[in-house]
Amino acid sequence: MVSKLSVKRGLERRLNLFEEELENLVQEAISSTGAPAMDLARDVLLSGGKRLRPLLAILTYEASGGKDVKEVMDLALSAELIHTATLIHDDIYDQSRFRRGRPTIHSSHGLAHAIIAGDYLFALGFSKGGRYEMDVVDMIASSCTNIARGELQQFNHIGDLTTTPEDYYSIIDGKTVGPFATGTACAALVAGASKEVSDMMYDFGTEFGRAFQLVDDLLDLTGDPEMGKPRGTDVHEGKMTLPIIHALTILHGSEREHLADVLNNFSDDRWNELTTLLEISGSFSYTRQLIQNHVDRALEIISNLPSSDAKDLISEVALISRNRKV
Repeated sequence: MVSKLSVKRGLERRLNLFEEELENLVQEAISSTGAPAMDLARDVLLSGGKRLRPLLAILTYEASGGKDVKEVMDLALSAELIHTATLIHDDIYDQSRFRRGRPTIHSSHGLAHAIIAGDYLFALGFSKGGRYEMDVVDMIASSCTNIARGELQQFNHIGDLTTTPEDYYSIIDGKTVGPFATGTACAALVAGASKEVSDMMYDFGTEFGRAFQLVDDLLDLTGDPEMGKPRGTDVHEGKMTLPIIHALTILHGSEREHLADVLNNFSDDRWNELTTLLEISGSFSYTRQLIQNHVDRALEIISNLPSSDAKDLISEVALISRNRKV
């Protein structure tokens, strides 16, 4: 069994390498023609976050046989830049005032500046990913296309109480899951691994990403300000997360009508009604079981890799992600 101290040190060492590369990128951009756009994006880009996408890219590269971590850094940067671009644009769609404890770009600089900052990071991220072979570039392009599809599909289901679990998975597979799967699959290719290994890591990223999003769904309903995830953001915005979809499917008669009324006329003073109905339907426990199922499948996939410290750390990241305060 890997000790907590060795896990912490192993993850910190790789995260520190990435943060150094990211800070160098920002400094280069600040002293170039991209300075105005980077000035806008710098704070959100350097304000922390989980860095799970670059971390998994680095670990997958190592676990797949990669020898020089510098080879995968552009891919790791690409993943984080594109992810941050989506956050900036998400904040515009959701009219969020804060991100990671700081004012969002559109709330502090205006809508136009936020759109430009997001577009800039997309372009910069794609340029980093574009330095690899075409199979990697094609996967990144496909992932970006699916992000857009997932966003539009989510818009179409705002407040839609007929949303199905299949709709839900289609949305998150585009928005959240695809970038994880693409990052791990591409990292394996950069390491020189076979297509079989790359496909395997794509499947790992898919299971990991689905578990990650389901945990986020529960955090939205259980709430924990210390984690930067205030309760009820998704509910207020009318987003159809899986616990709610499950409850709408399970409940019938007056209970189903009650839940529909709560969702259609939601306010903070109706939290007890909502959580009671979700408990009655078993939606919290159902979602927790799904999270466990996805994590178990992710760990089973990882078990096929050769033994290494990086492989052990990938498994630990999956477990840590599962155990966020849900």
